[in-house]
Amino acid sequence: MNTAVPRGFTFDRNDGKLVLPGNLHTNRKLSHWLDFSQQGLVRVFTGKVELGQGILTALSIIAADELDVRLDQVQMVSASTLEGPDEGMTSSSISVQDSGAAIRHACAEVRFIALQRAAETQGVAAQSLRVDQGQFSDAAGQPTGDYWQWLKGYTLNREYEGLSSPKSVKQLKLHGHGKVQRLDLPDKILGQPRFIQDMRLPGMRHGRVLRTPSVTAQLANPREPIPATLLQGWSEASVQWVVDGRFIGITAATERQADAALSALQQKVSWTETASLPDMHNLADFLRTSPHDTTHPLQKGEALAPEAGVTLSHEYLKPFIAHASIGLCCALAQWDGQTLQVWTHSQGIQNLRDDLTKALHVPKDAIVMRHVEGSGCYGHNGADDVAFDAALLAMQQPGNPVRVIWSRADELSQAPLSSAHLVSLKARLDETGRISHWHHELWANGYSSRPGRSLVPTLLGASQQAKGQPMPLAINPPLAAGGGADRNAIPGYEFENSHIVNHRLTVMPIRTSAMRALGAFANVFAIESFMDELAHASRQDPLQFRKRHMTDPRSLAVLEAVVERSTWWQLPKSEGVGHGVAWARYKNTSAWCAVLVRVQAGQTLRVLNLDVAVDVGRVVDLDGVINQTEGGALQSMSWTLKEAVQFDRTQITTQSWGNYPILRFSEVPELKIHVLDRPDQPSLGAGESVQGPVAAALANALFDALGVRVRQLPLSQDHILHALNESN
Repeated sequence: MNTAVPRGFTFDRNDGKLVLPGNLHTNRKLSHWLDFSQQGLVRVFTGKVELGQGILTALSIIAADELDVRLDQVQMVSASTLEGPDEGMTSSSISVQDSGAAIRHACAEVRFIALQRAAETQGVAAQSLRVDQGQFSDAAGQPTGDYWQWLKGYTLNREYEGLSSPKSVKQLKLHGHGKVQRLDLPDKILGQPRFIQDMRLPGMRHGRVLRTPSVTAQLANPREPIPATLLQGWSEASVQWVVDGRFIGITAATERQADAALSALQQKVSWTETASLPDMHNLADFLRTSPHDTTHPLQKGEALAPEAGVTLSHEYLKPFIAHASIGLCCALAQWDGQTLQVWTHSQGIQNLRDDLTKALHVPKDAIVMRHVEGSGCYGHNGADDVAFDAALLAMQQPGNPVRVIWSRADELSQAPLSSAHLVSLKARLDETGRISHWHHELWANGYSSRPGRSLVPTLLGASQQAKGQPMPLAINPPLAAGGGADRNAIPGYEFENSHIVNHRLTVMPIRTSAMRALGAFANVFAIESFMDELAHASRQDPLQFRKRHMTDPRSLAVLEAVVERSTWWQLPKSEGVGHGVAWARYKNTSAWCAVLVRVQAGQTLRVLNLDVAVDVGRVVDLDGVINQTEGGALQSMSWTLKEAVQFDRTQITTQSWGNYPILRFSEVPELKIHVLDRPDQPSLGAGESVQGPVAAALANALFDALGVRVRQLPLSQDHILHALNESN
């Protein structure tokens, strides 16, 4: 792909070619996906990366089932620019449906080809041959070779032709059972080196970067940014430095030397700053009054005019949220004068390579990217930025690999954040108590500034180079790709008149980008809170009120399932205990999710029970679906109850866990996941469907417990007390 042309959010399927399943369409050769060159082993390639979501396990199940080989005969090869498909980003819960569909069909075709070659050689019908553990046998059970025999000398460097359909559901042996061991977990559980933070290379130097205290900060003395007296104490053999505009980097022989040099720089380098950030305590006004572009994702029926009689209207606010990954962002790079190698936990190595090409002026084919797992992130954190840091430092000293790791302060204050997000909702009920008019208006920054999607790099360090360009504004994926700030702004209910308005800010004083679920978290929180408020205002049961407005059978089914399978929903409630319900279909096109929450409201809000029902179509890895849903629910609990980035008018002040608390193990409730398997339906992603429903269910349960509505996240003690005072 030409790096001068920014990548889109989806691959173009209207390119005049025959449309192929999933990402086979843009990676049409069988060799992009499969390799049988090693006896007894099937190498299966994917452009998707393991983020702890278990994707490599799920894809290995798809390949093993389709080929009739054992799981230990499948070797997953993930995200390298040297081999395998270019599948763009690992995001948006589409890996199983896009990469999985491609692997499923590629395996079906290769299985067909191998059987045909075996049958032709032996003069029998291909239908009479069987495959088990990669071994072929005839109708009498006699061995007739294996994949590696019949594909030897045959090139898979040919386009997929659709010669055979994948297996039927009844023929799949491994799908949906939840008995497959995760490929990535044993090393993690046993503490074996697996993460990029564990990587060490011979001759490796350690890099650190002196980050600007704020986005607009300038060097107080650009002619001599590092005082000469400070440099005199360093020997060039042990510590070296790179100064390029506002980018100041260090490499050292040991981590201790690197940390000591960085500490000295932090004390001696001076900056000038301006008050360019909004008032943290007045975010709603900042969002509402800032310059913005306006779009209308949906205009159905007549608009809700104030004089037409608004039954209820409220605003809901989500703050800026940090990724707060437990593992610090890390990358390694090595430059030999001709080839730049980068090891990264980026979620999009191809996109990152595009931006490294622009920022470092290295030909794209001279950059080799390899994905290495990081210790957890769903979204655009600092993984791409730290990869640039390592690459720039490595290019200044050819030969030695350079490892750069960020500090906790960098993690919380320098990486992109999830945008603050304001939602204004208005509705009108008719004489029967049904919603006749719905108006949803939102204000937020864009939800994506990932690499590769702009003409200029979106990498932090690149913007601070002497010839660097300011980072472009965050943008929103189009609704066809799931949307950004407007993701799930269109409600999953049937309203006769519905209008959605999206205001994307055209100023970005705080850097924002993708975080798990994007705008769906704020929009579903607002919609499902408002549905509860409408139900109570019209004296209707919140559960039945929702069902009155639902027409999709699978939406109703997931909501009914979570209620029917809950062991506590119908129990009597004691004082201070509340129940809450919420649901959504992620992106209005993906997985269905319904949530019930039971809370106890005391000095703090304690979550007692959390039940989740999900419908992800055909389940590939049951344990993986449960794992993803549990993790998403707990992350949403943390966002909803605790998380908000702090800042003053100059800089982000959130620098440590002390002022950015996250959910603790002691706060995990009794959590049950109910999976509705639909083996006759396409597989859908499981990773992001639960965030919004959990947030709304918590807010609704809080109201049920205390009788007060908190519309500003997080549902912290301060916000609860403020709501109680407002209600008195």
